[in-house]
Amino acid sequence: MAWLLQKPGVFDREYRVALGDRIYGCDDCQEVCPPTVRYERKIESSRLEILRKPAKQWASVAAILTNDDDSLLSEFGAWYIADRNPKWLRRNALIILGNIGDPSDDAVVDLLNKYLHHADPVLRAHAVWAAARLGLKHMIDETDEDQIVQAELRSLPSVK
Repeated sequence: MAWLLQKPGVFDREYRVALGDRIYGCDDCQEVCPPTVRYERKIESSRLEILRKPAKQWASVAAILTNDDDSLLSEFGAWYIADRNPKWLRRNALIILGNIGDPSDDAVVDLLNKYLHHADPVLRAHAVWAAARLGLKHMIDETDEDQIVQAELRSLPSVK
């Protein structure tokens, strides 16, 4: 999954559902080999210490979708993020929202509404997918003229 989550652009549609609730790369690997072990090691030979925050077991999808760029880079800066652009974290978070979000939760609806009207067409397109997946097709603007969003709309089984 890392190759999908870390690359820029539109996330491949065929893998979105399989992503489930994974936000970044090798979540399965980290369950077996936690990065906290790696980050807490001291390099005795050179007397250098690796000083990093301990790895967290989960990340808040809502926080990723509401925090500003600087906050996201501060929180997740140890990860590989294409072009150091938090947009790709947000894209992944929108897919997760579509996979596990509760369509009756006002916070979920508010987040989708925010991204369905976002200035970035890649994020709008992923919000379209998430809204459709959660059965909130009535929120989707079918008149969005951006090519990326139009491609997403065409990929949906039925918008209305």
